[in-house]
Amino acid sequence: MEAYAIARNADNFTLLDSDLQGVFGKNWESVNFAQAGEMLGKGELSGEEILIVCVEQADEENLEPVDAYVRAAKRLKLSVILVAKDVSPTALHHLLQLGADDFAPYPLPPNALSNIFERLHAKRAAPVLETEKTKNRNGLILPVYGASGGVGGSTFAVNLAWEMAVHTRRKDLRVALVDLDFQFGSVATLLDMPRRDAVFELLTNPDTLAPDTLSQAMTSFKSSLAVLSSPPEIMPLDIVSPDFIQDLLGILQQKYDFIVIDLPKALTDWTAVVLAEAETYFALLELDMRSAQNVMRYLRVLRAEDLPGEKIQYILNRAPGFADLSGKTRVGRFSESLGIDIHILLPDGGKNVTASGDQGVPLADGCPKNALRKEIKKIATTLVDLALDARAAVN
Repeated sequence: MEAYAIARNADNFTLLDSDLQGVFGKNWESVNFAQAGEMLGKGELSGEEILIVCVEQADEENLEPVDAYVRAAKRLKLSVILVAKDVSPTALHHLLQLGADDFAPYPLPPNALSNIFERLHAKRAAPVLETEKTKNRNGLILPVYGASGGVGGSTFAVNLAWEMAVHTRRKDLRVALVDLDFQFGSVATLLDMPRRDAVFELLTNPDTLAPDTLSQAMTSFKSSLAVLSSPPEIMPLDIVSPDFIQDLLGILQQKYDFIVIDLPKALTDWTAVVLAEAETYFALLELDMRSAQNVMRYLRVLRAEDLPGEKIQYILNRAPGFADLSGKTRVGRFSESLGIDIHILLPDGGKNVTASGDQGVPLADGCPKNALRKEIKKIATTLVDLALDARAAVN
C-alpha cells in the first residue's frame, strides 16, 4: 500500500475515493481511527506510505486521536496530508503545527490531491537537487531491448529498475525508469500508474525540454522510483529527433544515478544515440526462430552502421531449466549459430509474472519468491554494487 485514508467515519468522505483511485490505483486503503492507531503503534508501516487524515467538524470536540496520528507519523517520517471538512481555521492551524505536510478542503478541488503529491515529491527531492548544482551524477544509462514481441523486455526493464531502486533506497542514489515506446509502451500498465498529459506536451513541443519540464512529466512510484511513462495517446516514433533524445539523456544523467530505458521493438533514427550513450545494453530473446532471425537482422544493422555492439548483453528469457538435460546444448548451439555470447539466463516465471503485470505491481510485491524475480534482483544488485565500487575507485 502506498497510502492510507484515515477517517472516524469514511462514509462522510466518499468523494475522496475516486481522487485516491486516480492517483494510487489499487494501492491505497481506507482505515478507521482504531485501525490507524494499531498500525502506527505496532510500527507496521515501512516509512514510504502517505497518510491522508480526514478531519470533520465533529472531530474538533476531541482532536487527541488525530494529534497522536500526526505525531506518530512524523516520528516515522511519513508524509501526512489533512483533508478538512467544515473544520475551523484554529483546529487546522493546530494540526499543521504538529507537522502535517499539507491540507486540502473537502470536497477536493480538481487535481488538488495530485498537485499536493507533486509538491511533496519535490520537497523530498530538494536536498538532492541542491547538491546537484555542483555535482553531476553522471548517471549510467541501461537500455532494455526485446528482440521480438512477448520476450519479456518491458517486464525485465520495470522489475530491474524497481529492484535497483529498492537496493539504493538507503543510499544517496536515484533511479529512473523511462519508457521510450511512444506507441505501445507498457511501463505505466505494469506499475498501475496514470499516463500523464505532460508527457504528450513534452513530445509535441520538444523545444520546451528542460530539467523542470521533464520533472513535471515524470511520476514517482512509491517515492523511490522516478518514471517517465509513454504518452496517453499513440504517437509516431519519429516524433522526436536524435538531438532531443541526446538532450533528454543528458538531463537524466545529471539528475539520476541509474536510468533504465524500455525501448520500442522498432529501430528508429535515434536508436543509435541510446546505444552510443549506454553503459550496458540489454537485449532479451527467447530460444525460438523469431528471436534468432530478428537478432541476425539487428546484428547486420550494427555492423553496417559501425555501432558499438560490444555493449550488448544478450539475455535468454524462459531459458531451459536444470531438469532439461539437453537445454544447455541447445542454448550453446543457439548462441553459436548467431555468433553471440549469452551469459544471462532467466527462468520462466510462469503465471505469477502475468498476474503481477495485470495487477500493476512489481514481482517483488506480487510474487517475491518467484524464480524470475530472484534472478532480476541479483542482476540489479550486481549492477549497483559494481557501479559503487567503480566510483569508489575513482574517488
